[in-house]
Amino acid sequence: MAMGSFDLSSDIVEQLKDTYVHVLQKIMGLSLSEAKSTVSDMLNRAKEESLKEGTSNLSKNYGDMLLERENTDENIKSMLIKKRNEGVRDDDIKWWWNMHDLERRMMIEIDAAKIFATFQKLTKEFNVVEEKALKIIRKSHPIFGNPGDTSDAVGEDRPLPYELMDRINIYIEKMWHADSEKCKKEVEKSSTLNALIRKEIKQGNI
Repeated sequence: MAMGSFDLSSDIVEQLKDTYVHVLQKIMGLSLSEAKSTVSDMLNRAKEESLKEGTSNLSKNYGDMLLERENTDENIKSMLIKKRNEGVRDDDIKWWWNMHDLERRMMIEIDAAKIFATFQKLTKEFNVVEEKALKIIRKSHPIFGNPGDTSDAVGEDRPLPYELMDRINIYIEKMWHADSEKCKKEVEKSSTLNALIRKEIKQGNI
């Protein structure tokens, strides 16, 4: 599905629309028309950001290229060292960076939408104060982003690299289904889910 460039009438856009309209209906309880409108807004925003940041024309299989140039390009080497220190593997780099840029950006958009939906439910339906709601979210959702960003969290609670998103989501689902009670206890003992995930990565469980 990875492609070099895109426009809003391309096959990749239609595939993303088909996928995420249903996702938004499920996680946010939107009507079909609301979900279509929201996904369209997300795609337009993703395209604008991609063009602004100069990533719309990244070559196909960019992840493979990063790995190939790691030993000869100091900038790439430095970037990947930081990611590897967070537990990122070659397969994770390929998985994330071989995607079309719109796919990556839509995954980030949808992840943010899931967190926002949870926040809205906690504060609006259950009248949880915002500060407590954010703590609950950090205990129940992995927070992805730039691990170097310490504006909202520090130490083991920092954002996790996007490259780990697939591995982490698979692990959480597997862990939860295997023993939900044990999972709850482990999360409760941790400052955030991110901290628990980092511990599990270090122990080789993820």
